[in-house]
Amino acid sequence: MKTNGSVLLIDDDKKLRTLIVEYLEEYGFEVHTLSSGKEALETVRRISPRVIILDVMMPGKDGFEVLQELRSEFDTPVIMLTAKGEDTDRIVGLELGADDYMGKPFNPRELLARIKAVLRRLETAEGRKKPSTKITAGGLVLNVSKQTLLIENQELELAPTEFRLLKVLMTHQDEALTRDELMDMVWDKDFAAYDRSIDVHISKLRTQLKPFANHAKRIRTVWGTGYMFVGEI
Repeated sequence: MKTNGSVLLIDDDKKLRTLIVEYLEEYGFEVHTLSSGKEALETVRRISPRVIILDVMMPGKDGFEVLQELRSEFDTPVIMLTAKGEDTDRIVGLELGADDYMGKPFNPRELLARIKAVLRRLETAEGRKKPSTKITAGGLVLNVSKQTLLIENQELELAPTEFRLLKVLMTHQDEALTRDELMDMVWDKDFAAYDRSIDVHISKLRTQLKPFANHAKRIRTVWGTGYMFVGEI
């Protein structure tokens, strides 16, 4: 069943998390939750949510600190939640890069409407801007302009062919691609690549990923078909 994408909810209120999860899942969203901002960055790298819902008042790191960390790496839309009604909190959140703001308590229906509005604005903006220079999947970030791979805060330089191959695999995450499909998408039509050359470059990519235990198995062999980049391992 196709969903509307994933949402990351960060809030220490268990009852509210349960309410939001049940409501959003009814409307086709896959909701991931955290009770604090401690693992926010790692979770966003791993699941690449379409929207983040972030509470301001939490133990440990508050929502403003988490938002600053997120904005250092991601431009994912963020809707802030707060029990406070002061304009200063709303202004601070927006200045730090929040896309919308909701005061508690609120109607889940309004939250759903705001999520949809944020996504509409995002889709409109993406339709107007130049193609993204970064591709993120499974916690890996490809920098298209620099032809580099960012993995666990380390930047790796890739050979042109390995870069194009990984780019194709990441943009077709969790989709099995045949060797013929990969050759068509990676090489120019005039280039006479042979079938097993894909295997050679896959092997080189796996060698690059091997030192990173959390990502070494992302490029999976699909027997009888070809290869697939796996988002969840």
